[in-house]
Amino acid sequence: MSDAGRANPFDVLSRRGLVEWCSAPEGLKGLFESQMVTGYVGFDPSADSLHVGNMVPIMGLAWLQRLGHRPLAIVGGGTGLIGDPSGKSKERPLLTQDQVVHNMECIREQLALFLDFDRSPNGALIVNNYDWLKEQTLIGFLRDTGKFFTVNYMISREYIRSRLEDPDKSITYTEMSYMLLQAFDFWHLYRTYGCKLQMGGNDQQGNILAGVDLIRKKEGGQAYGFTFPLLLTSTGQKFGKSEEGAVYLSPKRTSPYKFYQFWMNVEDDSLARLFRMYTFLDEEEIDHVLEQHMRSPEKRVAQRMLAMDMTRRVHGSLVAERVARTSEILFGDCDFSSADLETVKVLEGEIPTSLADMSVGDSMVDLMALSGVCASKGEARRLLKGGGVYVNGRRIQEEHRLEDRDVLFGRYVIFRLGKKKYHLVIRRG
Repeated sequence: MSDAGRANPFDVLSRRGLVEWCSAPEGLKGLFESQMVTGYVGFDPSADSLHVGNMVPIMGLAWLQRLGHRPLAIVGGGTGLIGDPSGKSKERPLLTQDQVVHNMECIREQLALFLDFDRSPNGALIVNNYDWLKEQTLIGFLRDTGKFFTVNYMISREYIRSRLEDPDKSITYTEMSYMLLQAFDFWHLYRTYGCKLQMGGNDQQGNILAGVDLIRKKEGGQAYGFTFPLLLTSTGQKFGKSEEGAVYLSPKRTSPYKFYQFWMNVEDDSLARLFRMYTFLDEEEIDHVLEQHMRSPEKRVAQRMLAMDMTRRVHGSLVAERVARTSEILFGDCDFSSADLETVKVLEGEIPTSLADMSVGDSMVDLMALSGVCASKGEARRLLKGGGVYVNGRRIQEEHRLEDRDVLFGRYVIFRLGKKKYHLVIRRG
Protein backbone atom coordinates (compact mmCIF):
# COMPACT_ATOMS: atom_id res chain seq x y z
CA MET A 1 0.00 0.00 0.00
CA SER A 2 1.29 3.47 -0.82
CA ASP A 3 1.97 6.00 1.95
CA ALA A 4 -0.70 8.29 0.49
CA GLY A 5 -3.27 5.57 1.12
CA ARG A 6 -2.51 5.20 4.82
CA ALA A 7 -4.83 6.77 7.33
CA ASN A 8 -2.70 8.62 9.84
CA PRO A 9 -0.24 11.34 8.78
CA PHE A 10 1.66 11.11 12.06
CA ASP A 11 2.48 7.47 11.37
CA VAL A 12 3.51 8.22 7.77
CA LEU A 13 5.70 11.18 8.73
CA SER A 14 7.29 9.23 11.60
CA ARG A 15 8.04 6.26 9.38
CA ARG A 16 9.68 8.53 6.81
CA GLY A 17 11.94 10.06 9.46
CA LEU A 18 10.23 13.45 9.49
CA VAL A 19 9.36 13.54 13.21
CA GLU A 20 12.06 14.23 15.79
CA TRP A 21 9.94 15.33 18.76
CA CYS A 22 6.23 15.69 19.44
CA SER A 23 4.44 17.44 22.31
CA ALA A 24 1.78 14.69 22.63
CA PRO A 25 2.12 11.86 20.06
CA GLU A 26 -0.96 9.84 20.98
CA GLY A 27 -3.14 12.93 21.20
CA LEU A 28 -1.99 14.13 17.77
CA LYS A 29 -2.60 10.72 16.22
CA GLY A 30 -6.10 10.76 17.67
CA LEU A 31 -6.70 14.25 16.29
CA PHE A 32 -5.72 13.13 12.78
CA GLU A 33 -8.15 10.21 13.04
CA SER A 34 -11.05 12.38 14.16
CA GLN A 35 -10.95 15.40 11.83
CA MET A 36 -9.22 17.26 9.03
CA VAL A 37 -6.28 18.96 10.71
CA THR A 38 -4.81 22.32 9.76
CA GLY A 39 -1.07 22.37 10.41
CA TYR A 40 1.35 25.20 9.86
CA VAL A 41 5.03 25.91 9.33
CA GLY A 42 6.61 29.34 9.54
CA PHE A 43 9.16 30.50 6.97
CA ASP A 44 11.64 33.24 7.78
CA PRO A 45 11.87 35.81 4.95
CA SER A 46 15.52 36.65 5.70
CA ALA A 47 16.47 35.77 2.10
CA ASP A 48 14.73 35.90 -1.28
CA SER A 49 14.91 32.13 -1.67
CA LEU A 50 14.33 29.00 0.36
CA HIS A 51 17.12 26.42 0.44
CA VAL A 52 17.42 22.65 0.51
CA GLY A 53 17.16 22.56 4.30
CA ASN A 54 13.75 24.26 4.10
CA MET A 55 12.49 21.41 1.95
CA VAL A 56 12.11 19.16 5.00
CA PRO A 57 9.29 21.26 6.53
CA ILE A 58 7.87 21.83 3.04
CA MET A 59 7.64 18.05 2.63
CA GLY A 60 5.86 17.91 5.97
CA LEU A 61 3.21 20.32 4.67
CA ALA A 62 3.01 18.50 1.33
CA TRP A 63 2.40 15.15 3.05
CA LEU A 64 -0.36 16.68 5.15
CA GLN A 65 -2.14 17.76 1.99
CA ARG A 66 -1.61 14.45 0.20
CA LEU A 67 -3.15 12.67 3.18
CA GLY A 68 -6.28 14.83 3.22
CA HIS A 69 -5.35 17.57 5.69
CA ARG A 70 -4.78 21.29 5.23
CA PRO A 71 -1.30 22.87 5.07
CA LEU A 72 -0.84 26.46 6.16
CA ALA A 73 2.35 28.40 5.56
CA ILE A 74 3.22 31.57 7.43
CA VAL A 75 5.68 33.85 5.74
CA GLY A 76 6.89 35.89 8.69
CA GLY A 77 6.59 39.40 7.37
CA GLY A 78 6.21 40.64 10.95
CA THR A 79 8.59 38.41 12.87
CA GLY A 80 11.04 38.68 9.98
CA LEU A 81 11.53 42.31 10.95
CA ILE A 82 12.94 41.07 14.26
CA GLY A 83 14.70 37.80 13.45
CA ASP A 84 14.46 34.46 15.20
CA PRO A 85 17.34 34.01 17.70
CA SER A 86 16.90 30.21 17.85
CA GLY A 87 20.19 28.50 17.07
CA LYS A 88 21.98 31.85 16.67
CA SER A 89 24.95 33.03 18.74
CA LYS A 90 24.45 36.69 17.92
CA GLU A 91 21.72 39.04 16.76
CA ARG A 92 21.01 39.00 13.05
CA PRO A 93 20.89 42.22 11.03
CA LEU A 94 17.35 43.63 10.99
CA LEU A 95 15.68 43.81 7.58
CA THR A 96 13.73 46.73 6.20
CA GLN A 97 10.03 46.39 5.42
CA ASP A 98 10.76 46.54 1.67
CA GLN A 99 13.31 43.72 1.95
CA VAL A 100 10.87 41.54 3.86
CA VAL A 101 8.05 42.12 1.35
CA HIS A 102 10.31 41.26 -1.60
CA ASN A 103 11.63 38.09 0.06
CA MET A 104 8.12 37.08 1.06
CA GLU A 105 6.84 37.23 -2.52
CA CYS A 106 9.74 35.09 -3.73
CA ILE A 107 9.07 32.47 -1.04
CA ARG A 108 5.37 32.33 -1.94
CA GLU A 109 6.27 31.41 -5.51
CA GLN A 110 8.58 28.63 -4.36
CA LEU A 111 6.04 27.11 -1.96
CA ALA A 112 3.60 26.86 -4.87
CA LEU A 113 5.97 24.32 -6.44
CA PHE A 114 5.06 21.85 -3.69
CA LEU A 115 1.61 22.82 -2.40
CA ASP A 116 -1.75 23.06 -4.15
CA PHE A 117 -3.40 26.38 -3.39
CA ASP A 118 -6.79 25.50 -4.82
CA ARG A 119 -10.17 26.18 -3.20
CA SER A 120 -10.74 22.61 -2.03
CA PRO A 121 -11.37 21.98 1.69
CA ASN A 122 -7.71 21.08 2.20
CA GLY A 123 -6.28 23.61 -0.24
CA ALA A 124 -3.09 25.18 1.07
CA LEU A 125 -3.09 28.66 2.57
CA ILE A 126 -0.35 31.27 2.77
CA VAL A 127 -0.64 34.05 5.31
CA ASN A 128 1.63 36.88 6.43
CA ASN A 129 1.87 37.46 10.17
CA TYR A 130 2.54 41.15 9.59
CA ASP A 131 -1.18 41.45 8.78
CA TRP A 132 -2.15 40.84 12.40
CA LEU A 133 1.01 41.77 14.29
CA LYS A 134 0.95 45.31 12.90
CA GLU A 135 -2.37 45.86 14.69
CA GLN A 136 -0.91 45.09 18.11
CA THR A 137 -0.11 47.91 20.50
CA LEU A 138 2.69 47.45 23.01
CA ILE A 139 0.40 47.80 26.00
CA GLY A 140 -2.22 45.49 24.52
CA PHE A 141 0.33 42.83 23.64
CA LEU A 142 1.97 42.90 27.07
CA ARG A 143 -1.40 42.76 28.83
CA ASP A 144 -3.04 40.06 26.69
CA THR A 145 -0.02 37.88 25.82
CA GLY A 146 3.05 38.81 27.86
CA LYS A 147 1.27 38.17 31.16
CA PHE A 148 1.08 34.44 30.37
CA PHE A 149 4.87 34.05 30.24
CA THR A 150 7.25 34.30 33.16
CA VAL A 151 10.84 35.39 32.68
CA ASN A 152 11.82 32.09 34.31
CA TYR A 153 9.94 30.22 31.58
CA MET A 154 11.67 32.17 28.83
CA ILE A 155 15.24 31.91 30.11
CA SER A 156 14.82 28.18 30.69
CA ARG A 157 15.06 27.74 26.91
CA GLU A 158 18.54 26.56 25.99
CA TYR A 159 19.13 29.02 23.15
CA ILE A 160 18.31 31.95 25.44
CA ARG A 161 20.15 30.58 28.47
CA SER A 162 23.33 30.00 26.46
CA ARG A 163 23.33 33.63 25.33
CA LEU A 164 22.74 34.91 28.88
CA GLU A 165 25.63 32.89 30.30
CA ASP A 166 28.15 34.19 27.75
CA PRO A 167 28.93 37.91 28.10
CA ASP A 168 30.12 38.01 24.49
CA LYS A 169 26.80 36.63 23.20
CA SER A 170 24.22 38.72 25.02
CA ILE A 171 20.59 38.65 23.86
CA THR A 172 18.47 41.74 23.26
CA TYR A 173 14.94 42.37 24.48
CA THR A 174 13.90 42.40 20.81
CA GLU A 175 15.13 38.84 20.35
CA MET A 176 13.63 37.70 23.66
CA SER A 177 10.23 38.88 22.44
CA TYR A 178 10.38 36.55 19.41
CA MET A 179 9.09 33.61 21.44
CA LEU A 180 5.99 35.60 22.46
CA LEU A 181 5.34 36.71 18.90
CA GLN A 182 5.54 33.16 17.57
CA ALA A 183 3.24 31.96 20.36
CA PHE A 184 0.82 34.75 19.44
CA ASP A 185 0.92 33.58 15.81
CA PHE A 186 -0.11 30.06 16.82
CA TRP A 187 -2.92 31.41 18.99
CA HIS A 188 -4.13 33.68 16.14
CA LEU A 189 -4.14 30.80 13.65
CA TYR A 190 -5.98 28.61 16.16
CA ARG A 191 -8.68 31.25 16.54
CA THR A 192 -8.87 32.25 12.85
CA TYR A 193 -8.32 29.00 10.96
CA GLY A 194 -8.83 26.31 13.58
CA CYS A 195 -5.12 25.46 13.28
CA LYS A 196 -4.17 22.95 15.98
CA LEU A 197 -0.72 21.88 14.82
CA GLN A 198 2.58 23.71 14.44
CA MET A 199 5.62 22.07 12.84
CA GLY A 200 9.16 23.35 12.60
CA GLY A 201 12.86 22.59 12.81
CA ASN A 202 14.17 20.97 15.96
CA ASP A 203 15.49 24.33 17.18
CA GLN A 204 11.86 25.55 17.31
CA GLN A 205 10.74 23.22 20.11
CA GLY A 206 10.66 25.97 22.76
CA ASN A 207 8.79 28.43 20.55
CA ILE A 208 6.25 25.77 19.56
CA LEU A 209 5.61 24.81 23.19
CA ALA A 210 5.08 28.48 24.02
CA GLY A 211 2.26 28.58 21.46
CA VAL A 212 0.72 25.34 22.77
CA ASP A 213 0.77 26.80 26.29
CA LEU A 214 -0.73 30.12 25.19
CA ILE A 215 -3.64 28.40 23.45
CA ARG A 216 -4.30 26.31 26.55
CA LYS A 217 -4.15 29.29 28.89
CA LYS A 218 -6.18 31.74 26.76
CA GLU A 219 -8.65 29.39 25.10
CA GLY A 220 -8.63 26.23 27.19
CA GLY A 221 -7.86 24.48 23.90
CA GLN A 222 -5.55 21.62 23.02
CA ALA A 223 -2.93 22.23 20.37
CA TYR A 224 0.05 20.17 19.27
CA GLY A 225 3.53 20.57 17.90
CA PHE A 226 6.27 18.46 16.44
CA THR A 227 9.71 19.13 15.06
CA PHE A 228 11.66 17.87 12.10
CA PRO A 229 15.16 16.45 12.59
CA LEU A 230 18.31 18.38 11.86
CA LEU A 231 20.10 16.73 8.95
CA LEU A 232 23.88 16.48 9.09
CA THR A 233 26.42 14.96 6.72
CA SER A 234 28.98 12.41 7.90
CA THR A 235 31.39 15.30 8.55
CA GLY A 236 28.91 17.06 10.82
CA GLN A 237 28.08 19.76 8.25
CA LYS A 238 24.51 20.94 8.02
CA PHE A 239 22.82 19.19 5.11
CA GLY A 240 22.02 21.58 2.28
CA LYS A 241 25.44 23.22 2.27
CA SER A 242 27.99 22.95 -0.51
CA GLU A 243 31.45 24.42 -0.98
CA GLU A 244 29.77 27.57 -2.26
CA GLY A 245 27.38 27.79 0.71
CA ALA A 246 23.67 27.02 1.00
CA VAL A 247 22.00 25.26 -1.94
CA TYR A 248 19.02 27.44 -2.85
CA LEU A 249 15.87 26.72 -4.80
CA SER A 250 16.18 29.93 -6.80
CA PRO A 251 18.15 29.49 -10.05
CA LYS A 252 19.48 33.01 -9.52
CA ARG A 253 21.30 31.86 -6.36
CA THR A 254 22.08 28.22 -7.22
CA SER A 255 22.07 27.20 -10.87
CA PRO A 256 19.93 24.16 -11.81
CA TYR A 257 23.15 22.37 -12.81
CA LYS A 258 24.74 22.92 -9.38
CA PHE A 259 21.43 21.98 -7.73
CA TYR A 260 21.41 18.70 -9.66
CA GLN A 261 25.06 18.03 -8.86
CA PHE A 262 24.43 18.59 -5.15
CA TRP A 263 22.07 15.61 -5.12
CA MET A 264 24.38 13.58 -7.33
CA ASN A 265 27.11 13.97 -4.72
CA VAL A 266 25.20 12.84 -1.63
CA GLU A 267 26.84 10.04 0.34
CA ASP A 268 25.66 6.47 -0.07
CA ASP A 269 25.02 6.22 3.67
CA SER A 270 22.50 9.08 3.46
CA LEU A 271 20.48 7.80 0.51
CA ALA A 272 17.86 5.77 2.41
CA ARG A 273 17.11 8.67 4.75
CA LEU A 274 17.01 11.29 2.00
CA PHE A 275 14.71 9.24 -0.24
CA ARG A 276 12.23 8.85 2.63
CA MET A 277 12.37 12.49 3.69
CA TYR A 278 12.60 14.26 0.33
CA THR A 279 10.54 12.14 -2.06
CA PHE A 280 7.02 10.74 -2.31
CA LEU A 281 8.20 7.29 -3.44
CA ASP A 282 6.61 4.36 -1.62
CA GLU A 283 8.74 2.38 0.81
CA GLU A 284 8.78 -0.58 -1.60
CA GLU A 285 10.00 1.61 -4.46
CA ILE A 286 12.72 3.12 -2.28
CA ASP A 287 13.92 -0.31 -1.20
CA HIS A 288 14.02 -1.42 -4.84
CA VAL A 289 16.07 1.62 -5.88
CA LEU A 290 18.53 1.12 -3.03
CA GLU A 291 18.91 -2.59 -3.79
CA GLN A 292 19.62 -1.77 -7.42
CA HIS A 293 22.12 0.88 -6.33
CA MET A 294 24.03 -1.44 -4.01
CA ARG A 295 24.67 -3.92 -6.82
CA SER A 296 26.82 -1.29 -8.59
CA PRO A 297 27.33 1.75 -6.30
CA GLU A 298 29.82 3.26 -8.74
CA LYS A 299 27.02 3.83 -11.26
CA ARG A 300 25.25 6.12 -8.76
CA VAL A 301 21.81 4.93 -9.83
CA ALA A 302 20.14 6.13 -6.65
CA GLN A 303 21.85 9.53 -6.68
CA ARG A 304 20.80 10.03 -10.29
CA MET A 305 17.18 9.19 -9.50
CA LEU A 306 17.17 11.47 -6.45
CA ALA A 307 18.79 14.32 -8.39
CA MET A 308 16.26 14.01 -11.22
CA ASP A 309 13.30 13.88 -8.83
CA MET A 310 14.41 16.97 -6.90
CA THR A 311 15.49 19.02 -9.93
CA ARG A 312 12.31 18.20 -11.82
CA ARG A 313 10.13 19.40 -8.95
CA VAL A 314 12.06 22.60 -8.35
CA HIS A 315 13.09 23.59 -11.89
CA GLY A 316 10.73 21.63 -14.15
CA SER A 317 11.15 18.55 -16.34
CA LEU A 318 12.78 20.29 -19.32
CA VAL A 319 15.53 21.90 -17.24
CA ALA A 320 16.05 18.70 -15.24
CA GLU A 321 16.52 16.62 -18.37
CA ARG A 322 18.90 19.20 -19.82
CA VAL A 323 21.20 19.39 -16.78
CA ALA A 324 21.06 15.61 -16.35
CA ARG A 325 22.15 15.17 -19.95
CA THR A 326 24.97 17.67 -19.46
CA SER A 327 26.10 15.89 -16.31
CA GLU A 328 26.06 12.49 -18.02
CA ILE A 329 28.17 13.81 -20.90
CA LEU A 330 30.72 15.49 -18.64
CA PHE A 331 31.10 12.58 -16.27
CA GLY A 332 30.68 9.89 -18.90
CA ASP A 333 32.30 9.76 -22.32
CA CYS A 334 32.09 13.52 -22.93
CA ASP A 335 30.64 13.15 -26.44
CA PHE A 336 28.83 16.39 -27.27
CA SER A 337 28.14 15.45 -30.89
CA SER A 338 24.49 14.69 -30.09
CA ALA A 339 23.95 17.52 -27.59
CA ASP A 340 21.55 20.33 -28.40
CA LEU A 341 22.40 24.00 -28.04
CA GLU A 342 20.66 24.41 -24.67
CA THR A 343 22.61 21.49 -23.21
CA VAL A 344 25.88 23.08 -24.26
CA LYS A 345 24.81 26.48 -22.91
CA VAL A 346 24.23 24.90 -19.48
CA LEU A 347 28.01 24.68 -19.21
CA GLU A 348 28.57 28.44 -19.39
CA GLY A 349 29.92 29.43 -16.00
CA GLU A 350 29.54 25.91 -14.58
CA ILE A 351 33.00 24.91 -15.83
CA PRO A 352 35.92 27.32 -16.48
CA THR A 353 34.79 29.51 -19.37
CA SER A 354 36.57 32.05 -21.54
CA LEU A 355 36.07 34.09 -24.71
CA ALA A 356 38.48 33.90 -27.62
CA ASP A 357 38.88 34.96 -31.24
CA MET A 358 39.07 31.79 -33.33
CA SER A 359 38.88 30.77 -36.95
CA VAL A 360 38.99 27.50 -38.83
CA GLY A 361 42.62 26.59 -39.42
CA ASP A 362 43.93 28.11 -36.17
CA SER A 363 46.63 26.13 -34.36
CA MET A 364 45.13 24.28 -31.41
CA VAL A 365 48.29 25.01 -29.42
CA ASP A 366 47.76 28.73 -29.95
CA LEU A 367 44.06 28.55 -29.12
CA MET A 368 44.65 26.64 -25.88
CA ALA A 369 47.25 29.15 -24.71
CA LEU A 370 45.44 32.34 -25.78
CA SER A 371 42.09 31.25 -24.33
CA GLY A 372 43.52 30.22 -20.96
CA VAL A 373 42.88 26.50 -21.36
CA CYS A 374 46.61 26.15 -20.64
CA ALA A 375 49.03 28.55 -19.03
CA SER A 376 51.42 28.47 -22.00
CA LYS A 377 52.02 27.02 -25.44
CA GLY A 378 54.62 24.72 -23.91
CA GLU A 379 52.08 23.21 -21.53
CA ALA A 380 49.60 22.83 -24.39
CA ARG A 381 52.17 20.94 -26.50
CA ARG A 382 53.05 18.62 -23.61
CA LEU A 383 49.40 17.73 -23.02
CA LEU A 384 48.74 17.20 -26.73
CA LYS A 385 51.83 15.00 -27.09
CA GLY A 386 50.69 12.91 -24.16
CA GLY A 387 47.30 12.30 -25.73
CA GLY A 388 45.45 13.98 -22.87
CA VAL A 389 43.51 16.64 -24.80
CA TYR A 390 39.95 16.11 -26.07
CA VAL A 391 37.75 18.50 -28.04
CA ASN A 392 34.04 17.83 -27.69
CA GLY A 393 34.95 14.31 -26.58
CA ARG A 394 37.34 13.54 -29.48
CA ARG A 395 41.06 13.13 -28.77
CA ILE A 396 43.27 15.47 -30.78
CA GLN A 397 47.01 15.52 -31.56
CA GLU A 398 49.69 18.21 -31.38
CA GLU A 399 49.46 19.18 -35.05
CA HIS A 400 45.67 19.54 -34.96
CA ARG A 401 44.16 22.73 -36.32
CA LEU A 402 40.67 24.01 -35.63
CA GLU A 403 38.03 22.48 -37.91
CA ASP A 404 34.39 23.37 -38.49
CA ARG A 405 33.24 20.31 -36.56
CA ASP A 406 35.28 21.43 -33.55
CA VAL A 407 33.11 24.54 -33.11
CA LEU A 408 29.68 23.50 -31.83
CA PHE A 409 26.80 25.67 -33.06
CA GLY A 410 29.35 28.08 -34.50
CA ARG A 411 30.46 29.29 -31.05
CA TYR A 412 31.54 26.62 -28.57
CA VAL A 413 34.63 24.45 -28.13
CA ILE A 414 34.67 22.12 -25.13
CA PHE A 415 38.11 21.01 -23.98
CA ARG A 416 38.82 18.13 -21.64
CA LEU A 417 42.30 17.80 -20.20
CA GLY A 418 42.94 14.39 -18.73
CA LYS A 419 39.95 12.69 -17.13
CA LYS A 420 37.98 15.42 -15.39
CA LYS A 421 39.34 18.90 -16.14
CA TYR A 422 37.08 20.86 -18.48
CA HIS A 423 37.21 24.27 -20.12
CA LEU A 424 34.63 25.93 -22.36
CA VAL A 425 35.86 28.38 -24.99
CA ILE A 426 33.26 30.65 -26.60
CA ARG A 427 33.91 32.46 -29.86
CA ARG A 428 34.03 36.18 -29.24
CA GLY A 429 31.42 38.37 -30.88
